[in-house]
Amino acid sequence: MTEEPGPGPFPTMTAAVQETYGPADLGATPLFGGGFINFGHWEGIPLDPFPDAADRARSQQALYHRVLASLGPTRGLSAVEVGCGLGTGCALALEAYGVAQVTGVDIHPQQLDRARRAHAGLLAGGTERLRFVRGAAESMPFGDAAFDRLYSVEAAQHFRDLDAFAQEAARVLKPGGRAAVSSFFVPDADPARPAQLAGLLDTFATGLDVAHSVPELTGCLERAGLTDVRVTSIGAAVWPGWDRWLSATWEPGTWPRNFLRSYREGLLDYYTVTAARPAPVTTPGDRPPAPSA
Repeated sequence: MTEEPGPGPFPTMTAAVQETYGPADLGATPLFGGGFINFGHWEGIPLDPFPDAADRARSQQALYHRVLASLGPTRGLSAVEVGCGLGTGCALALEAYGVAQVTGVDIHPQQLDRARRAHAGLLAGGTERLRFVRGAAESMPFGDAAFDRLYSVEAAQHFRDLDAFAQEAARVLKPGGRAAVSSFFVPDADPARPAQLAGLLDTFATGLDVAHSVPELTGCLERAGLTDVRVTSIGAAVWPGWDRWLSATWEPGTWPRNFLRSYREGLLDYYTVTAARPAPVTTPGDRPPAPSA
């Protein structure tokens, strides 16, 4: 697979993204662990008694399982994870879903260094079953129609330009390819939501997270030419478990505990959004002639 420059300039990381995934090394904090950085899908994981570190890792892996399963058949295909972080989701796609080749792309060079160290065994041998590449969601360094599947797990809240991401997703997917994006979004198009979330959650106030809405994302995907766009709320399996995990570190009334409040007040929810790049339509005239008797 040939790497090519993306169609636009490389976006600059915000200071919040640079710090959080660089020197602060969010994935190494007790809030996450297990090689993942997501809030988790807690369905089937008991919250009382208090979950342990293994439960926390299982919740994060479960979110990846939900997203990867939503892509449809994956065995023997190529895939790209946009915002791959520590790369554990890429390894899961290879090992549990039979994906033939996975490329993890991330904007942060320190995250890519960590991913390469963590998965040195899979990277060894020169088979290119797994590789990690620096790039931005809005300007991916790949040729057209490079992948059968594209997925992104809890990264889209950092994307500055959803329209550019959607255009790039449509460009790098092969005809007939499928995409899945899972993260937290505003449920509606109310223009008051960004300010409301910034007043409750420091990650929105600092610009680490962007208050994108689900209607915004689906509209971007459709304008990019993707079809069969489907939205599934999974917040009921995310927010209570995440808040329970946060309660070990943060007291009620502190800003991280406002994620659950924001969900209950209808300001924020967690979604999986899937879409497809249409396959070429074959007409009778396009079919090769039948062999003569």
